[in-house]
Amino acid sequence: MDEMFDRLQALVDRYDELNELISDPEVIADTQRFMALSKEEADLRETVEVYHQYQKITEQINEDNDMLHEKLDADMEEVVKEELKELEPEKTELEDKIRILLLPKDSNDDKNIVMEIHGATGGDEASLFAADLFNMYSRYAEKQGWSVEVVDRNETEVGGFKEIVMLISGDKVYSKLKYENGAHRVQRVPVTESAGRLHTSTATVGVMPEAEDVDIDIDPKDIRTDVYRSSGAGGQHINKTSSAVRMTHLPTGIVVAMQDERSQQQNRAKAMQILHARVYNYYAEQEESAYNEQRKSAVGTGDRSERIRTYNYPQNRVTDHRIGLTLNKLDKIMNGDLDDIIDALILYDQTEKLEELNNG
Repeated sequence: MDEMFDRLQALVDRYDELNELISDPEVIADTQRFMALSKEEADLRETVEVYHQYQKITEQINEDNDMLHEKLDADMEEVVKEELKELEPEKTELEDKIRILLLPKDSNDDKNIVMEIHGATGGDEASLFAADLFNMYSRYAEKQGWSVEVVDRNETEVGGFKEIVMLISGDKVYSKLKYENGAHRVQRVPVTESAGRLHTSTATVGVMPEAEDVDIDIDPKDIRTDVYRSSGAGGQHINKTSSAVRMTHLPTGIVVAMQDERSQQQNRAKAMQILHARVYNYYAEQEESAYNEQRKSAVGTGDRSERIRTYNYPQNRVTDHRIGLTLNKLDKIMNGDLDDIIDALILYDQTEKLEELNNG
């Protein structure tokens, strides 16, 4: 405990220092430094506030205990004992919250994400399920106040997606959606099934933190760029000009093709954005694999081929297999009400990390 309080005091000292610095006119004039210090201050704020709350309650508990050692009349003694009964659980709750706040942070948690959804096993039904997942995440993002931009899509004739790629931007997007990485299984009677038989199909979801230039430096010599004419919808303009772009990262073999935008320049910019995210994710996953050989997390960020969740339509049920959570409200979840699942995954992950810290 002493070690924990030493860390907390060091954080409080740093927080006070940061508040002084971001009020300094010299720092304010240096935009980059001001932004970096403001972000650090914002990251520490909750921990410092909770610690101050904890100090206040601890002080009150100590005062109440001192009062009980004095000669009090029966009524006053009862009041003090009642207050202690309320404060002790609050103190324990704040201690637990502080431990979680002091857990090592995932450096990607604050980032926007690139999300890729692919229809996998199950033909047309898999592509329709991919579209349902796209709608689910779009509605969830809307409820969070995030923005969604589709950067690439490959539609099927039945109105589903073989693949759809989107950029989700907002506050701490990766921290909430990183657990969605993996294979999602659906069980339902397809619209096309006349005999009414239950069909099982899957779609895969890939979640990658949006890579910034500071995260990964891609040598332009390592990228081969091909331009070609766009195919599909778009009228005469789209087929007459070589506006589509295909970029290949030679060291990893990662390929990004982009033809959604009307100009080659726009497609180049979008392709580079997705390429950055995929290459960053490729190297991050290699590091994660090496790390997981030493420590196997039940949640982790998940392998994309690992089945993580089942959506059962006849029983209006969703089951997350990693944490054994079953909820009978599939209709609400598909409408973007993902909080119960995501909060449970975050809590499970935090509990695992706390246990690891205590046993380590």
